[in-house]
Amino acid sequence: MTSVAVTGHMDLTDRTVRLVRVALDRLLISYGGSDLVGLSCLAAGADSVFAQAVLAAKGRVVAVLPTRRYRADVVDEEHAPLFDQLLAQAGEVIVLPHVTADRDAYEAANAELLRRADRLVAVWNGEPPSGMGGGTADTVHAARAAGIPVDVVWPEGASRARG
Repeated sequence: MTSVAVTGHMDLTDRTVRLVRVALDRLLISYGGSDLVGLSCLAAGADSVFAQAVLAAKGRVVAVLPTRRYRADVVDEEHAPLFDQLLAQAGEVIVLPHVTADRDAYEAANAELLRRADRLVAVWNGEPPSGMGGGTADTVHAARAAGIPVDVVWPEGASRARG
């Protein structure tokens, strides 16, 4: 069994979502179908695209929710149907005890992902940390520091939506 966690940008363009999905489908095939466990917070963007790719590869999704009220407080109306679908398909749901979706909650969720992961997939454009903590670059750096192999997925032509 291979446990693969995801970190990545939420603000992907529609074109980038398609490019990333193709790249993830190719990458996840190598992890062995039913032996694959994908760990994700199911956020919009990279987390959800990854969870969809894990399910398509016949793997099992483990959802790690940063707060008890994550769905109500963080998931926006546009993302809610996909979030609910992926949450219903998750083989396991881990809800962290945080009340507020703040830096501490996201750092704790990322730490939980890495604690359970054999590998990390980072849907990441390579930009340095923002300094706010809990972001994609911070998670990549923490994984590398812990000796967890990181697969960076940022296909040619990928971009983030701005603004």
